[in-house]
Amino acid sequence: MPDFEHSIIPVSPIKAGLACCCPKCGKGKLYKGWLNFSDRCSECGLDYIVFEKGDGPAVFIILIMGFIVVGFALVVEVKYQPALWLHALLWGPTITVGSILMLRPVKGLMIAIQYVYKAREGRLEE
Repeated sequence: MPDFEHSIIPVSPIKAGLACCCPKCGKGKLYKGWLNFSDRCSECGLDYIVFEKGDGPAVFIILIMGFIVVGFALVVEVKYQPALWLHALLWGPTITVGSILMLRPVKGLMIAIQYVYKAREGRLEE
């Protein structure tokens, strides 16, 4: 059973999530590698295994990066009209690097939001 017993939220979920810290205490590290989650918090012992760590953050990142890159690509196209190879050279690495850099904090934010709102696996009541 997840450790959701809390009455007062001591840490801002946005700050903890974006800083990749524990959503309960705000001190322990959420990751043990670049995108590998720790099993539990080293400070307060919160179990990270119970949280859903799926592809939800990737969808948000795709939408955000798509909006930003398409906007800039349109401005560059209208203002400078560069060759297509230059667009590929500009926007391919921008999308790749931007997505990779955003993935870690957005995943942390999703974990913090799950903790605060006590998100659990859906079940049918009998």
